[in-house]
Amino acid sequence: MKLGSIEALYSIYTKHPSVVTDTRKLKLGDLYFALKGPNFNGNVFALQALEQGAAYAIVDEEIPNSSAFQERILFVDDVLTTLQALAKYHRQQFNIPFIAITGSNGKTTTKELVYAVLASHFKTYTTQGNLNNHIGVPLTLLSIPKDAEMAVIEMGANHLNEIESYCSYTLPTHGMITNCGKAHLEGFGGVEGVKKGKGELFDFLRAHNGTVFLMQDFDYLVQMAQGIQQVIGYGKEQGQIQGEAIDHNGMLTVKINKGIDIDQIQTNLVGGYNLPNVLAAVAIGQEFKVPNDKIKSAIENYIPTNSRSQLLTWNNNEVILDAYNANPSSMKLAIENFAKINKENKIVCLGGMRELGADTLMEHQLLIDQLNQTNWENVLLVGSEFKPCVHNYLYFDTVQEAKAWLHAQTLKGYTLLIKGSRGIQMEQLIAP
Repeated sequence: MKLGSIEALYSIYTKHPSVVTDTRKLKLGDLYFALKGPNFNGNVFALQALEQGAAYAIVDEEIPNSSAFQERILFVDDVLTTLQALAKYHRQQFNIPFIAITGSNGKTTTKELVYAVLASHFKTYTTQGNLNNHIGVPLTLLSIPKDAEMAVIEMGANHLNEIESYCSYTLPTHGMITNCGKAHLEGFGGVEGVKKGKGELFDFLRAHNGTVFLMQDFDYLVQMAQGIQQVIGYGKEQGQIQGEAIDHNGMLTVKINKGIDIDQIQTNLVGGYNLPNVLAAVAIGQEFKVPNDKIKSAIENYIPTNSRSQLLTWNNNEVILDAYNANPSSMKLAIENFAKINKENKIVCLGGMRELGADTLMEHQLLIDQLNQTNWENVLLVGSEFKPCVHNYLYFDTVQEAKAWLHAQTLKGYTLLIKGSRGIQMEQLIAP
């Protein structure tokens, strides 16, 4: 049957508040949204979803052989825009802080730290995994129950107008941009495009009298935040919350120098480049009056997962595993941090960086030039992006080839940095 209105769909949603877009994850009573894209069409699986026990299927194509399920098939003009409109309608039922986080590097780690701090004191809900795109953001919103006191929403983007779109239905009251670096250059058209695209969050908050949490050591972020009235700053040398990074046996300790009565925070994160992420969580916790001891404890108890700034032991070796994603900015910081670590027998394992377009060769060669400034025990370069570069390091077309070489070395007492774009799957290097 034809859906009458978003209000009518919301009435159904309140009775069936679990939304899925994948029949493999479907449970009895779920709402199934038949999304489609260039390489998939969820309408094809609508009948299967209903047979599996979906309460309703929301579709935008006629479903053949479905006469027995007509009362449970809701026909709309476009499933994706309907999903987003439903998410906005649900969002409008709340009068609580919605904190949006975006940026080129560190947004997921920052989101997890912020969530840990807020969840120590409030009923807080946040983006699960990497559900930070045009499908994931509305799904995240629709997963927030009525008892929520805080919401933390991660927003990823690889082209202009994407963050603007997310804001139109997330309606953030607070927000932060971790940084703007050389990420998704192909889609944004360069670093200035990245700033403009990420800056769409600030544009929304500026227009709607929102509050910004601002890394004030980054002049470009300060410039991007011009005109926003409510700004809460943090940084190493600027802002209400100030702190510095101290290396503690390879792990990050943050010394708080200004703004809050916390001396030090011993994290489970690797690398001084995580300092802004920790300070952001401290600043947000303080703004929402989370007790200081809970802020400190939440950050100290946070253990990174999913190949993000993890310190692991592998076959009697130490591994810094930061292979969830990579771009020129995060690669540069990771190599700089690894060079500073006081360890012998250091091996760098880098996977190629994706979505750089015309800058691919230049950015990979720049990384090699940076590697050349330090003496490493060995360097492994993996992926076709490195193939045309000039270097004297070990090169492998695939991670499987690099893994075979690495496992054949019977290393002991080495320290490895493993980093690369998600598509390379550099974590496979140390898989059994």
